[in-house]
Amino acid sequence: MSHKHEALLRTIFQDPVSGNVHWREIESLLHHLGATVEPGHGARFRIVLNRVEGFIHHPHNSSTCTKNDIKQLREFLAHASVSLSAYEAEKK
Repeated sequence: MSHKHEALLRTIFQDPVSGNVHWREIESLLHHLGATVEPGHGARFRIVLNRVEGFIHHPHNSSTCTKNDIKQLREFLAHASVSLSAYEAEKK
């Protein structure tokens, strides 16, 4: 995993939740992790990662995701067995 993706993963799982994450960075991370990202209804995107399906909301008026969007992404990644600790264990 590149340093950029590792830093983004840390940002997603940190507390307090960051409000400064851009959609294109999230999309890049998801593709890097092997996820399928497809447009859904409206501003929603269907994501499949490690056989786990989820929907993530694309920001409307800016490219920056809300804190709630990041919380939902964090939950999705956790259900798909992607976490910072799992990444660090894999790195060793």
